[in-house]
Amino acid sequence: MLVAGLLLVGLAAADDRLFAAAGERLAGTAKDSRVLFAGIAALVLIVSAVLNLDTAVAFLSPVLVHTARRRGDDEVLLLSACLLLSNAGSLLLPGSNLTNLIVLGHLHQTGTGFAARMGLPWLAAGVVTATTVAIVGRKVLSRRVDTAGDAIRPVLGVGAPAVLATTVLIVTLPSPALPVLAVGVVATALRLASGSSPTSVLEVLGLPVLLGLLGVAVGLGTLGRDWSGPARLLTHLGPWATAGVAAVASIALNNLPAASLLAARAPSHPYALLVGLNLGPNLFVTGSLSWILWYRASKAAGGRPSIRRTAMTGLIAVPLSIAAAVALLSAVAGAT
Repeated sequence: MLVAGLLLVGLAAADDRLFAAAGERLAGTAKDSRVLFAGIAALVLIVSAVLNLDTAVAFLSPVLVHTARRRGDDEVLLLSACLLLSNAGSLLLPGSNLTNLIVLGHLHQTGTGFAARMGLPWLAAGVVTATTVAIVGRKVLSRRVDTAGDAIRPVLGVGAPAVLATTVLIVTLPSPALPVLAVGVVATALRLASGSSPTSVLEVLGLPVLLGLLGVAVGLGTLGRDWSGPARLLTHLGPWATAGVAAVASIALNNLPAASLLAARAPSHPYALLVGLNLGPNLFVTGSLSWILWYRASKAAGGRPSIRRTAMTGLIAVPLSIAAAVALLSAVAGAT
C-alpha cells in the first residue's frame, strides 16, 4: 500500500513538472561533477534513512533523470547511485526499510537504540557504496559543466501538496501506508477528473507485481513460523555468515519474503541479518521491490535506467559494503 501510494503521488508530481524543475536546480548547484555527485550521494542516504528507501527511489530517481539531462551527463550513473545508495541508506532507522520492521519485531527496541547500533555501519555502507559508484563512473565525474539556460517552471497543481502531505505522514506516523495510499488515491482522482488517462495510472502501479510480492511474503512468513529449519540454520552461524545467507536469500526470494522467512523466529544475529537483507538486494533486480519502483519511476520520467550496469556496480559494492558494515558491528561487543 505504501509503494502504491508513493507511485501515485509521484505520477501527480511528474505531471506538474516538479521533478523536472527540481532536477534542473540540482544540476546547477555545482559545476564540478564530483562535488555534485557527493551532494547527491549525501541527499539519497539521508532521504532513504528518514523517509525510507521506497520514497527515495520514487521521488529522487525522476529528479536525477532531469539533472543528468540538464548537464549532459550519463543518467545511468546517477540512477545507479540512487538505487544502490537508497538500499544502503535504509540501515539507519527502523522505518527506513520494511525489512527492519520485520526483524525488529523480536527486539522491542526504540528507534534511538537502533540508530545507535546501526549508525556507523550505515555510514560505512553508504561511503563504500558511493565510492564504488564514483570509481566506476570516474570518467563522467571528471567533467565541469555550465548549466545556464531557461528555467523550467513547475505547474501549480495537486502534485506539490501531495508530495508535502506524503512527506509529513511518513515522518510523523509509525504506520503511514494507508494514509499515503489515501493521498495517492485522492491525487489520482483529481488528475483523472481533469482529463488524465487512467492507462498511465495502471502502467505505473503494476498491481500484479505488488500483489504477487505480498502473497509470497505472507506465505514464506507462515512457512518460517511452522518450519524451524531457517531458525536452526541461523543459530549455528556467526554474524558474517548470517549476513551472507541473508544477502543470498534476498536475491533468491526478494528481501521482504526473505525477512519474513528468516526472522519468523528470533534470529541470533539480527543486526547482521539486516545488513545482508538491506545491502544484498543491490546485487540484482530480484533483491527488493525498490528495483521495480526505481525502474518504473525512472522510465516514467523519460529515463533509461540500466539494470545490467547497476547490477554490475552492485556486484562490486555489495561485498565491500557488507564487509565494512559487519566489521563495525563486530567491533562493538554484543552489537551483532
